[in-house]
Amino acid sequence: MLNGNAIRAVAVDAASCPLDTKTPEFGSVNWRTLVSGEAHQSQGLVAGMAEFGPADTLKPHRHGPPEVYFCTEGSGVVRVDGEDHLLRPGMTLYIPPNAEHSVVAGPEGLKFFYTFPVTRFDEVDYQFSALDQGEAVATLIDPTADATS
Repeated sequence: MLNGNAIRAVAVDAASCPLDTKTPEFGSVNWRTLVSGEAHQSQGLVAGMAEFGPADTLKPHRHGPPEVYFCTEGSGVVRVDGEDHLLRPGMTLYIPPNAEHSVVAGPEGLKFFYTFPVTRFDEVDYQFSALDQGEAVATLIDPTADATS
């Protein structure tokens, strides 16, 4: 039960969710929040789709909850605590709690599904780093390379 109401299954069409364009503080990433307690009677999970154009970025940041990315289209590099990980379709990346991470999309852009183990997206407190690692990560993109893990 959530606020006296039974929690029910939620089916969401990503195309019906608004594209959220964040401030330049975040970088050039856009995303669609698919499941969150702000919009649904959901509990314990936030999920969405991150969308990047070619060479778009999500600036270095950290947050308390862990996060999982599942790449659906394109490619990119995610730097997690100084280690680079290639994302391409079908790959999943676990990001530990409070790990500093950033993203740079490849030449064809990047889309990934993300999820946090919290009820509402506004519970994720983004803390941006002073150092912008985006340029260093951008030079590493090679969609044919093996991913590091």
